[in-house]
Amino acid sequence: MFNDHLARGARGRVRAAFATAAAAGLAVAAALTFTNNAQAADTLGASAAESGRYFGAAVVPNHLGESGYVDTLNAEFNSIVAENVMKWDATEPNRGQFNFSGGDQLVAHAQANGMEVRGHTLVWHAQQPGWVQGLTGDDLRQAMLDHIAGVAGHYAGDISSWDVVNEAFEWDGSRRQSNLQQQLGDGWIEEAFWAADQADPNAKLCYNDYGTDAINAKSTAIYDMVADFLARGVPIDCVGFQSHLSTGADLSTYQANLQRFADLGVDVEITELDVGGSGSAQAEVYRTVTEACMAVDRCTGITVWGITDKYSWRSDETPLLFDGDYQKKEAYSAVLAALN
Repeated sequence: MFNDHLARGARGRVRAAFATAAAAGLAVAAALTFTNNAQAADTLGASAAESGRYFGAAVVPNHLGESGYVDTLNAEFNSIVAENVMKWDATEPNRGQFNFSGGDQLVAHAQANGMEVRGHTLVWHAQQPGWVQGLTGDDLRQAMLDHIAGVAGHYAGDISSWDVVNEAFEWDGSRRQSNLQQQLGDGWIEEAFWAADQADPNAKLCYNDYGTDAINAKSTAIYDMVADFLARGVPIDCVGFQSHLSTGADLSTYQANLQRFADLGVDVEITELDVGGSGSAQAEVYRTVTEACMAVDRCTGITVWGITDKYSWRSDETPLLFDGDYQKKEAYSAVLAALN
C-alpha cells in the first residue's frame, strides 16, 4: 500500500511537471508569435495564451442560447468552468444515478471552440443533494468516494484541472465543521484527492477556497496542509484562490501569497475572480490581481466568476468585466493591459 501511494504521488508530481513544461513551451511559441506580429493580442484569452496561460469564465448552459452571452464567451475566453452543473446536487441527485447533461453541454461547447475546461467541484459542504445530508460514518465516506469516481471518471480526459475539495477551512484556519469533517475526520480531504487521482490521473488536482487573498490564518492553514500533502506524496497539483473581492480589498500580500504556494511546487490559479465596485477603483483591483498572476511563473490562469454583470451572483455590485449589455468596462481594459 505504501509503495502504491508513492507511485501515485510520483505520477502526480510528473503530471505537474509536464503541465509546467507544456506551459513553458506555449509561452516560448507565443513569444515568437508576438515578436513576429509586433502587436499585442486584443482579447483576454488570446492575451493570456501568449504567456501560456488561460483566461476563463464561469458559464451557465442555459445562457448559451443568448447571442450576446455566447458571442462574448467565444470571442474573449479560452477556458470555461461550470458555475453549478458539475456540483454534487446537479450530477448525482439520487444515489448512484448520475446526470451529466449540463456538464456535457459545456464540455462539448468548449471542445468545439478550442477551450479548456476546469472542473468545479467534486466535494463541497454546500449544494449536496438531500440524500447525502443524512449519511454517517463509512456510508458517507463511500458515497463521497463513489461520487468522485463517477464524476471525475465520466469526464476523464476532458478536464484540465479539478477543484477536488472546495472551502474546507474557516477564517481562523480551523477545519470547517461540515458533515464531511464531523463524520469522516481530518483525513477526508486527503481521501478525496486519492480518489480523484485514481479516477482521472491526467487532470491537475486542486484545493479551492475563498478569503485566501492575503497571507492570513486561513491561507497559512491551507499552505501547511499542501506542504504536508506534498511531503507525503498525496496527489495535489494546484491551489485555487477564488478572489471574490471589493474595491477596498487589501492586496498588499496577494502576490507574495501566490508565490509562497508556487514555491512549494504546486501551480496556483485564480478561480472565481469578481470585484464589487465600478470605474477606476474596480479596474485597479482587477489590474493588481492580473499583474500578480503574471508575475508568478506557476500562476497558470485566471477565471472570472461569470461573463456579464446581469447574471452575476453579485449583480447589484456590478463585479464583472462586461456590463449588462456586454459592453467592455474600464476593468476589462485594465486586465487586457496587464495580460499584455
